[in-house]
Amino acid sequence: MDGLGADVSPALELCVATTADPVRGAAGALDRLDAAIEALAHESDPGRILPVAHAGVFVDRLGGCREPLLRVYRSARQGGAPAVLISVLSLLSYDDFWSGQWDAAKQKLHEAIGLAEAHSLGTVAMAPQHVGALIAAARGNYDMTRVLTDEMLRWALPRQVGAIQRQAWAARALGALGRGEFEEAYQEASKVSKPGDLGNPHALWCALDLVEAAVRSGRRSEALRHARAAHESGMASLSPRLALVTAGATAMATADDSALRLYEAALAIPGADRWQFDMARVQLAYGERLRRARAYLESRAQLRPALDIFERLGARPWADRAAQELRATGQSRPGGWVSACVPLTPQEQQIADLAAAGLTNKQIGARLFLSHRTVGAHLHGAYRKLGITTRAALRDALAPEQAREFGPAGEQADDAVPA
Repeated sequence: MDGLGADVSPALELCVATTADPVRGAAGALDRLDAAIEALAHESDPGRILPVAHAGVFVDRLGGCREPLLRVYRSARQGGAPAVLISVLSLLSYDDFWSGQWDAAKQKLHEAIGLAEAHSLGTVAMAPQHVGALIAAARGNYDMTRVLTDEMLRWALPRQVGAIQRQAWAARALGALGRGEFEEAYQEASKVSKPGDLGNPHALWCALDLVEAAVRSGRRSEALRHARAAHESGMASLSPRLALVTAGATAMATADDSALRLYEAALAIPGADRWQFDMARVQLAYGERLRRARAYLESRAQLRPALDIFERLGARPWADRAAQELRATGQSRPGGWVSACVPLTPQEQQIADLAAAGLTNKQIGARLFLSHRTVGAHLHGAYRKLGITTRAALRDALAPEQAREFGPAGEQADDAVPA
């Protein structure tokens, strides 16, 4: 930029301000960026539209660029440059991911990656692969997450392209959170940014992951450091989504009862409901905190809508977690059906379900904020009530519960959560 001097275009200036170091550079450029996006209303030149759209990626302004980008897409399909098409599809798929339109994002990704392969454009295929890896991670398709991130790293490491490496690590962190592998999630998220460091744009995308992984792996001080850095940086002023992330991360990192007020403030941010996955994650964390405080009715009011969002997105690991938390409040299904037949307490039922799914006592404890000894005690109680003596017998012992939920001949009951 210094070398270009007066030859720097306004669009390039906006890109640098909002992508090089958003928390320090973007705030002073947002008014100019919003004006530039508004000026695209009747623009059709890709050379003007794409730089402005790229400037909006990390500050959540892609929604305002959708119509201009679609105009470029329609025009480019009539014989434009494949790289332009791939870039447009990548930008639209990012907006689809953050706003919860994951199936639409996948359609765009397939087209973008197909174009890249057909025209040997491996470089521009990295962005669609990143979105694909995020969706795979959030939906629990961990094999696909690994395949895509391995490919990204094979391309990026020898070229020392830090941005692509951070994208791969962020997707892996999200996948590890979904699996309940919180130590792994923390290690991957820390490669994107160290606790307290928001000096690269991908740190904004990974802030909630790093804080949650830190809390759940027993690193409360690191979680607080990162949440405090996000708050003090002014990150929340860049967009409603980043305000939601900042407030949600701060609430997660807060150990005392003031966390409840912080969660309420996060969920009340105007416009935050556009960012469905982030919103549901904050609701889930809030519901978990309320459940541990034995505020079961209030907990259900957060867990039910979170479960609805996760199921609509197909985010199965997160839906499972929300359903398990809902069960721990004594309500097994959103319709209000409460188990009165299985002689387990809500806590025993939740722990037994996780153990039957293959989690160790340590992993269950990390997920539920319990010591492994407490988990063991609850499991022992569940064994006694179910009339079994081994962990291997849990799945069969819990089968009658599943039969009641799905009815005769495997037919799902009206008040059961869809599989």
